[in-house]
Amino acid sequence: MTIIPFPDIPQECGCRQPGWLSLPVAPQAAARTRFCGEDKLPQAVPLNGALTWIADLEARGNNIAGLDINGPGDPLATLSMMRDILTMLRDRYPEFPLGLTTLGLGLSGSCNELAERGVSKVTLLVDAVDPKVVQNLFTWIRPGKRNAPLAKSADILIEEQAKAITACKSAGIAVSILTTVYAGINEQEVEGIARKASSLGAEFLTLVPAKGWLNVEEKLPQLSVDSMEELVRKAGQYIATVCLQMPEPRGEIIPLSSAETLTIPQPTKDRPNVAVLSSNGMDIDLHLGQAIKAVIYGPREDGLACLLEARDLPEPGSGDNRWLQVAETLNDCFVLLAASAGQKPRDILDRHGLTLLLMEDNVEGTVDALYGGRKKGKCKK
Repeated sequence: MTIIPFPDIPQECGCRQPGWLSLPVAPQAAARTRFCGEDKLPQAVPLNGALTWIADLEARGNNIAGLDINGPGDPLATLSMMRDILTMLRDRYPEFPLGLTTLGLGLSGSCNELAERGVSKVTLLVDAVDPKVVQNLFTWIRPGKRNAPLAKSADILIEEQAKAITACKSAGIAVSILTTVYAGINEQEVEGIARKASSLGAEFLTLVPAKGWLNVEEKLPQLSVDSMEELVRKAGQYIATVCLQMPEPRGEIIPLSSAETLTIPQPTKDRPNVAVLSSNGMDIDLHLGQAIKAVIYGPREDGLACLLEARDLPEPGSGDNRWLQVAETLNDCFVLLAASAGQKPRDILDRHGLTLLLMEDNVEGTVDALYGGRKKGKCKK
């Protein structure tokens, strides 16, 4: 995951309600889904970088309701590190409530300590209450320091999540359930999740349609708004509040199908490469302001574009100077691909010879199209 500032929510009165800021500072995963399309976990943001980001957002007048430790791994997978992070956040920003987003493994035994360190909200990731469905969702789950057989760890996960809800309520920590709905896999679990979570004391459930990959070439089908709304209705019979979170376009999206027809910059001798912002190496899915790395593609001797390297970008917090540093870091690239970006950095990068194209699509297919790959063929690694 990446640092994602939750948008302000417009209210009927015309004012805006501040949202929570998601901080991806947890470096280690506790499980891996079958559909993430990643060989390894994205890099966690260093805490100092996250603190700088918070300060920068405040300086620019952004409203922040709280700070949520949310990815790219699970906060409880490195509990001793989380203790230090929570302490630093509480010392630096005592005005902000703190939260965790977690699978809940080990949470029941840590609730009192987390509450003492300022955690007031936990978002529990519950995608199934049937162990067989859990096994269909995950490739591995790590209940302790080592992976356990999936059948055993699925049972442990379900038990631990139930205990976590009860323990959080006893410790005075509010519990929200977040369920990712995978088409054809766990839709039938939504009512059971709502029923069980409510019986244990949870009052909020958010449903999100899954995005991912069935295999290296086929994307996971995504449920329609109508299908998701029907699941919301069913879940609402059992739990007090059910929210639907549908993915929204992030910025000015340029579909891949139109990339070949646009007037776009061409590689030159001085700028032969393409820079891509991606959290998983497969999708163009990062906001420019969130990215701390860029994946660099460029032509090899036979002219076919291949992955060259991953390049560090300057961390957030230095204002316009950051975009000057990005331009310098990517001074051999003729284009930068991102999911979205603000107008000011786009203008600064453009003045320094780097064109920013905004789109959400597959990385290799888009890079291939930019180099005219449909005519020359793909790189064989």
